Amino acid sequence: MSTFEANFPTAEYHRRIALTRAEMDKRGLDMIVVTDPSNMSWLTGYDGWSFYVHQAVVLGPTGDPVWWGRAMDMAGAERTVFMPSDRITGYDDTFVQNPEKHPMQELAALIRDMGAETARLGVETDNYYYTAAAHMTLLTHLPKAVIRDSTGLVNWQRAVKSPREIDYIRRAARIVEHMHDTILQKAEPGMRKNDLVAEIYHAGITGADGHWGDYPAIVPMAPSGLDATAPHLTWDDQPLRRGEATFFEIAGAHRRYQCPQSRTLFFGQPPQTYRDAESAVLEAVEAGLEQAKPGNLAEDIANAFNAALNANGFEKDSRCGYAIGLSYPPDWGERTISFRRGDKTVLQAGMTFHFMPALWLDDGGLEITEPILITETGAECLCNTPRILFVKD
Repeated sequence: MSTFEANFPTAEYHRRIALTRAEMDKRGLDMIVVTDPSNMSWLTGYDGWSFYVHQAVVLGPTGDPVWWGRAMDMAGAERTVFMPSDRITGYDDTFVQNPEKHPMQELAALIRDMGAETARLGVETDNYYYTAAAHMTLLTHLPKAVIRDSTGLVNWQRAVKSPREIDYIRRAARIVEHMHDTILQKAEPGMRKNDLVAEIYHAGITGADGHWGDYPAIVPMAPSGLDATAPHLTWDDQPLRRGEATFFEIAGAHRRYQCPQSRTLFFGQPPQTYRDAESAVLEAVEAGLEQAKPGNLAEDIANAFNAALNANGFEKDSRCGYAIGLSYPPDWGERTISFRRGDKTVLQAGMTFHFMPALWLDDGGLEITEPILITETGAECLCNTPRILFVKD
């Protein structure tokens, strides 16, 4: 059993497994192989930076799940998962990055030993951590199994958060507030960008309100000037400059629960374009938040946001929000619900999102975003960071 302070009681993991098995039944699956580290952690508690090698949680119709991975990582599994040690198994190191053989050969043998040689087996085919070689190896070594795509099966069970999960996200919210406060205090024209990012990391990992900071699932994105016309650039050693905007897309994290939030900082007097964009975004955010309540659809938020934005002369082609929660690199989203036209997901109390109404203009970018919780009566903004374009002389 875990020697760490458990993130959740065992009963919470059993509840999650029951939800997952119910969905497996609906899809006609006897067993699933879960390779997404966020899903592995959500089902078992496993927590380690071992996702650069092949690993999985195997969940059948009964009993505890099985953790499977590199043998040296079994010790980490024993310290973090809720299952007893007989549900932890590993492959020897000769399988690691060896072109002559593949770890999935060992996983196939484990599945056969579990009596599932002919099972209807679900695998996460469209996932960062499940490779084409992994899939082909399973097909070769489990020829009698019916292997189906189960991408997103576990992710969707994570959509409504438990009270303790919400508590962890609230702690992460306090941390990202601290990170934005640090930016406002430390950022000055002439400061090297990497020095400011170092301060952001220090604030994020130090934590807030007595709660420690975890590593975010995405590194800070902090482009300035024309670089900020692109959404996903990081940082370099160039100095911050007057007359330029820098947006900071960052996340606080606690026990792997992520709370992303973005703000934009301008040195000097912002051009009228930025003020117009700020006004349009703030009005559109309010319109979207009014639709963020149980029973409405995810697209209702996007449609209201885009209608208000368009009425003010601006357009946003991409989605304006997505589900958040427990995440590992390279993404702090849950890869399920999106705020965009056509997403008919019914909102429920306990869902958490990053409402992400970013604009990328001709000469820079403007990001003023909000992490939100759907409550019984509407949307709760999880952070108290002022919802404005920050300006420093």
